[in-house]
Amino acid sequence: MNVLLVALGGAIGSVARYLMGAFIANRFGPDFPWGTFAVNVSGSFLIGVILSFVGGGMLPAGARPFLAVGIMGGYTTFSTYNYETLQLIQGGEFGAAVFNTLGQVVAGLVGVYLGVVFGRALGGT
Repeated sequence: MNVLLVALGGAIGSVARYLMGAFIANRFGPDFPWGTFAVNVSGSFLIGVILSFVGGGMLPAGARPFLAVGIMGGYTTFSTYNYETLQLIQGGEFGAAVFNTLGQVVAGLVGVYLGVVFGRALGGT
């Protein structure tokens, strides 16, 4: 059953990632991978909230495969982030590549921290 929940969650997360990425790219243009950046940071925040809720009993432990592994696994995208960073390097955009690398790591950590704080404020652990 968990495999089906992960698969369903992955499908939902992947579609959400595609829609968010397309929206951001249309709004801000293709010069910098803002869509991937936004997806990874918001996904970090959301997984912090989800896991705080699971840990605090606000969500059943059985929700973790569907929400954290499936949806968030399908939504966030480490491989795309790496590819887009490589494209920036190959295009001579070294400053943008460094910003993308450091920015996503730092913003992702801040996002997951804020997600945990938010989740705990709502009763999670």
